[in-house]
Amino acid sequence: MTLKTDHGKSHPVGATVLADGVNFSLFSKYATAIELLLFDDANSPVPSRTILLTPQTNRTFFYWHIFVHGIGVGQVYAYRVYGPDNPAQGHRFDPDKVVLDPYAKAIVGAEIYDRQAASEKGDNCHRALRGLVVDTGCYDWEDDEPLRTPYSASFIYEMHVGGFTRNPNSGVSEEKRGTFAGLIEKIPYLKNLGITAVELLPIHYFDPAAAMPGLTNYWGYSTIGFFAPHAGYSSDRSPLGPLNEFRDLVKALHKAGIEVILDVVFNHTAEGDEIGPTLSLKGIDNRTYYILDAVDKSLYSNYTGCGNTLKGSHPIVGKMILDCLRYWVSEMHVDGFRFDLAAVLSRNVDGEPILQKGYNMIWAIESDPVLAGTKLIAEAWDAAGLYSVGQFVEFADWFSEWNGPFRDDVRAFVRGDTGIVTKLAARILGSPDIYHRPDNDVNRSINFVTCHDGFTLNDLVSYDEKHNEANGEKNRDGCNDNFSWNCGIEGETNNEAIKTLRLQQIKNLLTILFISQGTPMLLMGDEVRRTQKGNNNAYCQDNQLSWFDWSAVEQEFDLWCFVRRLIDFNKKLALFRQEKLLEVTYTSLEPHLSWHGVQLSKPDWSEDSRSLAFSLRYPKANEYLHIMLNAYWESLNFQLPPLFREEKWHRVIDTALQLSEAACDLDAAAAIESETYRVQARSAVVLIVKPV
Repeated sequence: MTLKTDHGKSHPVGATVLADGVNFSLFSKYATAIELLLFDDANSPVPSRTILLTPQTNRTFFYWHIFVHGIGVGQVYAYRVYGPDNPAQGHRFDPDKVVLDPYAKAIVGAEIYDRQAASEKGDNCHRALRGLVVDTGCYDWEDDEPLRTPYSASFIYEMHVGGFTRNPNSGVSEEKRGTFAGLIEKIPYLKNLGITAVELLPIHYFDPAAAMPGLTNYWGYSTIGFFAPHAGYSSDRSPLGPLNEFRDLVKALHKAGIEVILDVVFNHTAEGDEIGPTLSLKGIDNRTYYILDAVDKSLYSNYTGCGNTLKGSHPIVGKMILDCLRYWVSEMHVDGFRFDLAAVLSRNVDGEPILQKGYNMIWAIESDPVLAGTKLIAEAWDAAGLYSVGQFVEFADWFSEWNGPFRDDVRAFVRGDTGIVTKLAARILGSPDIYHRPDNDVNRSINFVTCHDGFTLNDLVSYDEKHNEANGEKNRDGCNDNFSWNCGIEGETNNEAIKTLRLQQIKNLLTILFISQGTPMLLMGDEVRRTQKGNNNAYCQDNQLSWFDWSAVEQEFDLWCFVRRLIDFNKKLALFRQEKLLEVTYTSLEPHLSWHGVQLSKPDWSEDSRSLAFSLRYPKANEYLHIMLNAYWESLNFQLPPLFREEKWHRVIDTALQLSEAACDLDAAAAIESETYRVQARSAVVLIVKPV
């Protein structure tokens, strides 16, 4: 049957369902002709219909468009794009390759997809991914609304959708393990822990085959389709299953009071470098979408360490990014985004860093009315040395940042490094040495000790060196500067003294995280000592090495309770809800901080210092804390601030105590009768004033 077609419209871009058919629109500046391929089903080896789009009839500006009558939701489609095959000029058109619509809201064909077929010469139609026409307006969101939890009340949990429930000991049924539906079943665990937001590693449709032979791209930083949920995370295998199951997850998390933040990868794609596959953008308009070498445009500028770099400052690429973010907020109800290697977005179309006050793409994102109020978190560096920590907060009004120096300086202090106390003080205070704006919300500093990229918390205190041999790169991959310490023996041990010290170091790191000004982020599984056996770059390990071990919840229940008490302690105090930088003074009615050492008012800022004490006070809220940190290998006796006769110091946290007693609820805090407190070697103590 011949389908009736009309010219169609350039807007909206992508496949749009209308009353009598579907409008298709695709941008390509340098294409000379395009074929729209329509398939009978997801795995059809060849299209049932091929419709030619010509520049005379189907192009407005550089948008290629057509309206096809008589088709609708569920139609499978893809493109062949004709144009110059001249890599030296940046053009890689190859009509033998079937390419995916970058605006596809659902992607099918995973069962037949072959990455190698997209890399070799010849037709790959029978092994190519395809888009699926969807209508996103037919989902029942009930009364779901954005939660808008302020940063000052946020506790972020960075997690991997698949790895959270893929372990057979998760208690999740086999068909739901590693899926959005599986995560829904575990929401009570997250709620009981006390977190307020999940930061999901990439759930955009990605290529699991973008890894070394025999391994899998587990993390998902290999995007193929920015608008489509990853089908592998859906237990519902129907074409619309991933779309609806993800929305079920968002709705369920919102009902539990938990926000959803997506890790988005607008810096590179799964198409790799010049020998990588042609999956979508490379075959649609390579020169527009990617930053190419200034001299030899057959080569890709690799600012990401992943083979290519998206040209985010180009108007068309920027439009795609904005359209994508708007879609996930308006149609999928997500609450925010963490921008992977966000510094790439501050490079111009040639790859050069933009002057500080010219962050056009960053401003376009944060000033967009659809995105107003969503959380925007920058990983403010890239893989080519552009380190912009501080600048996304300094020159933008809403972006927050992963605070990399917080991670490094807290690790170094707890390890016992010298010359670090002044840096630690800045991190505890909210990093005013990095974030200079007088109107800055200190909670725009996302504080973390560990994240997916690097050692887990358990491994941070168990390994001096990375052990990434299983990644197939002869241990060359992964970061070498980890600020880790194995406490005396590399890896697993039966030495009880070392095991005790490691646990104490874990408690120290967690305590500092939750008593610092800023928004804390916890890595999935750190609350139960998840280990990757020293692998600090487990991007390709879709196995027990990366998965959450649910048996550890029982085995490490005391540590889980310790973390929950830290979160609860932070939640209950107005001192940790402040947005302005705390005053550094000894007397004020406003929230303030004062520095001390083992003697009051005499902090030791010397190069050899390994200890720090400070008081946090908010008289209007009747809150007064004294915190003592000792990274020295011997105990230290700290003076305590004097109190009125009807008040006493009470111990809330002492990491030198056995785990079940190391942290307590405020109403169970033990009174301190002395005017001093002996802080044991390598430990942290938090005291609070309570009436007698």
